Amino acid sequence: MPDSADAGLQSLPQDNPFHEAQWTTPFGLPPFERIRPAHYGPAFDAALAAHAAEIRAIAADPAPATFDNTVAAMERAGIALDRVAGVFYNLTGSHTNPDLQAIEREIGPKLARHGSAIYLNPQLWARISAVEAEGLDPEQRRVLDRYRIRFRRSGADLGADDKARIAEIAARMSELGTRFSQNLLADESSFTLPLESEDDLAGLPPFLRAAAASAARERGLDGHVITLSRSLIEPFLVFSTRRDLRARAYAAWTRRGETGGETDNRAVSAEIVSLRAERARLLGYESFAHFALDDTMAASPEAATGLLRDVWTPARARAADERDRLQATIRAEGHDFDLQAHDWRHYAEKVRRAEHDLDESEIKAYLLLERMIQAAFDTATRLFGLTFEELSDVPRYHPDVRVWRVANPDGSEIGLFLGDYFARASKRSGAWMSAFRSQERLNGPITPIIVNVMNFAKAPAGESTLLSFDDARTLFHEFGHALHGLLSDVTYPILSGTAVSRDFVELPSQLYEHWLEQPEVLRTHARHHQTGAAMPDALLHKLLAARTFNQGFATVEYTASAIVDMTLHLSAEGEAGLDVPAFEAEALRRISMPAEISMRHRTPHFAHIFSGDGYAAGYYSYLWSEVLDADAFDAFREAGDIFDPETAKRLRTFVYGAGNLRDAREAYTAFRGRMPSLAPLLKKRGLAA
Repeated sequence: MPDSADAGLQSLPQDNPFHEAQWTTPFGLPPFERIRPAHYGPAFDAALAAHAAEIRAIAADPAPATFDNTVAAMERAGIALDRVAGVFYNLTGSHTNPDLQAIEREIGPKLARHGSAIYLNPQLWARISAVEAEGLDPEQRRVLDRYRIRFRRSGADLGADDKARIAEIAARMSELGTRFSQNLLADESSFTLPLESEDDLAGLPPFLRAAAASAARERGLDGHVITLSRSLIEPFLVFSTRRDLRARAYAAWTRRGETGGETDNRAVSAEIVSLRAERARLLGYESFAHFALDDTMAASPEAATGLLRDVWTPARARAADERDRLQATIRAEGHDFDLQAHDWRHYAEKVRRAEHDLDESEIKAYLLLERMIQAAFDTATRLFGLTFEELSDVPRYHPDVRVWRVANPDGSEIGLFLGDYFARASKRSGAWMSAFRSQERLNGPITPIIVNVMNFAKAPAGESTLLSFDDARTLFHEFGHALHGLLSDVTYPILSGTAVSRDFVELPSQLYEHWLEQPEVLRTHARHHQTGAAMPDALLHKLLAARTFNQGFATVEYTASAIVDMTLHLSAEGEAGLDVPAFEAEALRRISMPAEISMRHRTPHFAHIFSGDGYAAGYYSYLWSEVLDADAFDAFREAGDIFDPETAKRLRTFVYGAGNLRDAREAYTAFRGRMPSLAPLLKKRGLAA
């Protein structure tokens, strides 16, 4: 069903697409081809004014506060603002330009001040506090509880002066988060490493040469270039035999946001840390980490750091063994240099070939993007009965974007799924799921429009895009998030889809990765891009046998990032002028970080924790959720069928479809019958004793 817009947007000029109460496009998709940057400013202003008027009416209602006239009224308000922001912020991440970036810098603080005016409104808070829970159904009680938590965490109980400061902090934080993201995109987009001779291309397999040539053409350059897109830089570090070029590429990759000049993020991140610490103190918390984890499954920094410590010790020991094997390979080749961080991936691939007779290029030949998309869809069909119909004549914001209609077995519509798979200069790095429209029934029924954004290297015209196994895992991961949004089955928007605890939100995505690794799935969908032949059993067995290869390295680079994140937000006093990279270095020294491994995300480009608050003091959540996902997949193994219908039904009911209907611990226990232990995770990563 198309979205409805607030009456306030009817004041917009008729040529502004946001003027329309309903979009008549297929499935209510945004009319991307008609929306221009100049439309956003007026649309935001009108939507903000309309929402503010709705909030004033709710707060000033002379009738006694009830769930319907206060809490449900809040849920019905701001539809137009959600619609404008949903389109705008999806595009600023996936297909931005200087005009959109200028608007983003301007609108962020406005939205922050608008949010503060709502959550710091004493009249509104008094009404929400007065709503009686008696007589409400369980979902309504959950909504009321979430509103009260949200208001308290926003400062509703503070005095006037502290409320004013909280509002100032929110506006400044929005400005800084936008600047951090735009600085990072500028650094990533501006760097290229030209490969000007055959010698510069030494060691690169055909797929990587083709991707480097395609990257050069996209930038109007001749020959081949390596960019800072992970789908280019990582295979370059694996295959290039030019150690000097690997060192240059790795330095650029790890120093994003730390290059000096206008795009340097060191001062930006320091101010963000300072403001977070101040906000936490105003709200009565010992640190920002205590504030951030108060509303999570972990509940405290101590619980999260305990998990990180439990994993760090065996991971570091495993990484030390891996380092020794890589160093031995260097010596066996007649070199006398010590292993460096820019060498690790290159020599790890050599050791993997030697120990497992496994070649990354050989694997990629069987992992076509198209077939991996179908593998993800087929898994959802077998688990949940979903069907996927690709649509051609529908609006899209970039020619590379693909659109599918998702339906239940009876044909009833679930929603739309958009896939945006290829790297480009207008897209920030990484991979993520987002929504142009979220599921709910209060204002609808509203079916969701969910998007997955990737950064795979696009093959030249007429050739198949091939993925690494890590790329394919990323595709499954993000599609797990997409299913969390698509299968949402709630009434109230505040509970919809992925609006769950941060250390629970990665469960649906990380759990979905497990199906990619199953022989049953790979035998069906991993087929040679030229011959169509299935992956040979011998290669399949080698691939699966090598799943825990190099897991010491992978676990160390991730866990180090999570530890620095937690330490920064737990220990840093937030003093002005904090030297964040120096703090990072000291935190790593204290845990004896191996010199040959760098953090997966160094502080000046750690977008997870500095582009917004979402994962701040919360990067541990991937590991926390991995404890859950390793145990959750065991439920299917114990049932004797990785597509067991009864287990899948519980999974859809209590995890993928439940949104935030219940506490995360309650939700997991309802699915599994108990909370998990650490043992399945250590076994999965090959770190068990």
